[in-house]
Amino acid sequence: MISVAVIGGLLLNIGAFLTFKGKIYEAVGAYLFADVCWIYMAYERDDVWGVISIVVGVIFGFLAFMKMKSGKMNKSINKEENK
Repeated sequence: MISVAVIGGLLLNIGAFLTFKGKIYEAVGAYLFADVCWIYMAYERDDVWGVISIVVGVIFGFLAFMKMKSGKMNKSINKEENK
């Protein structure tokens, strides 16, 4: 039987593939569903710190997604290219 960890891993791979293909918004969706799987897995094992750290990561990821969607995120790490 397939476990929640395997489903989360498969969603992570799908998200990475979508990122590679340039479909960033779809990739973020796959990553968020993978995070839900890992939150469930950590909760099931009574790993409170695991749940907290995953939730914090999801919040930061969601905030980055919203910043990207609004067009406020830099397109390059070189500041000269962003102007």
